[in-house]
Amino acid sequence: MSEQRLGNWMAAISFFLWGILPLYYQYLPKAAMDELLAVRLLASIPCGFIIVLAVTKSLPNWKTIWADKFSLKLTFIGSLMMSISWTAFTWAMTNDRVIDASLGFFISPLMMSALGVFVLKETLSTGKKVALVLASIGLSYQVVQYGQLPSIALIMATFFTLYGWCKKRIRYDWSTCLFMEAVVMLPLAFGYLVYKELAVGTEVLHMGWETFALYFGAAPATLIPLVFYSIAIRLTTMSTVGLMQYIEPSIQFMIAVFLFGEIFDEVKLVSFSFIWAGLLFTILESIRGRYRLNKI
Repeated sequence: MSEQRLGNWMAAISFFLWGILPLYYQYLPKAAMDELLAVRLLASIPCGFIIVLAVTKSLPNWKTIWADKFSLKLTFIGSLMMSISWTAFTWAMTNDRVIDASLGFFISPLMMSALGVFVLKETLSTGKKVALVLASIGLSYQVVQYGQLPSIALIMATFFTLYGWCKKRIRYDWSTCLFMEAVVMLPLAFGYLVYKELAVGTEVLHMGWETFALYFGAAPATLIPLVFYSIAIRLTTMSTVGLMQYIEPSIQFMIAVFLFGEIFDEVKLVSFSFIWAGLLFTILESIRGRYRLNKI
C-alpha cells in the first residue's frame, strides 16, 4: 500500500469515528462546556500516553521536543484551535443541534481545500473543483434563505481548518504531536478548574461519578479518531483530507434526522443536495482514477 493510500484510509477511519460521536454525547445533555473541555484536556494526558505507548511502543523524547521551539509553539496554537472547534462541536452535540454540527464539517472541507491550494500550493483535480463549487452554492443558498450566517458551523470549520494547517507544519512525529497537544494545555485546564471550584464551584465534581466518567470519557472518544487523523495529515494532501471529511458530517446528518428526529426542512434539503452532489463527483473521479491505474 502506497503512503498516500494509507493516509487516505487513516483519514476515512478518523472521520467515521468522529461521525458517530453524537451517539456518545447524547448522554451529556446541556453539559457545562467549559468544564467538559477542561476535563477532556486533563484526561487526554493519561489517555494519550497510553494510546501513544500502545501504538509506538516508545516514550516521547523530551530533549527533541524542547529543542524544536517552533514546533512546540505551533503545537500550542494548534491545540488551542482544536479546543475552540471542539467546544463548538460538543455544544451542538449536547443542545440538539447535530445538523448544525454536520454543516460545520461540510464547510470545513471548503476551507481546508482552499488552504491547500492558496497557502500550501497544492493542485485540485477537476472533480474536486466541481465539488467545491457545488458545495459553495449549497452553503450560499442556506445563508441567503435563512438570512443569517451559521455561526456554530463557521466556528467549527474555521478553527478545525487552522488546526489541520498547524499540524501540517509541526515537525514532531504524529505521536509526539498528539501527546504534546494535551501537555501544553495542562496548566490552563487545571488552573481553570481550580479557579472555578474555589470561586463558584464546579458542576462536574459534584454531580456523581457517572457524570464525571462521561466527562472523562470525552478524552478517549476524541483522541482515538485524532490518532488516525494525525497519521493521515502527514501522509496525504491537505485537499484530499479536506474532501474526505465529508464522511463525518454525512454520518452525523443521518444520525440527527433518523435517530434524533431533528428538523430537516426544504432549505436544508436543497443546500445539502448541492453538497452531496459535489461529494458524488469526487467519488466517481476516484473510482475512475483507480480503474485507469488497474488497466495500466
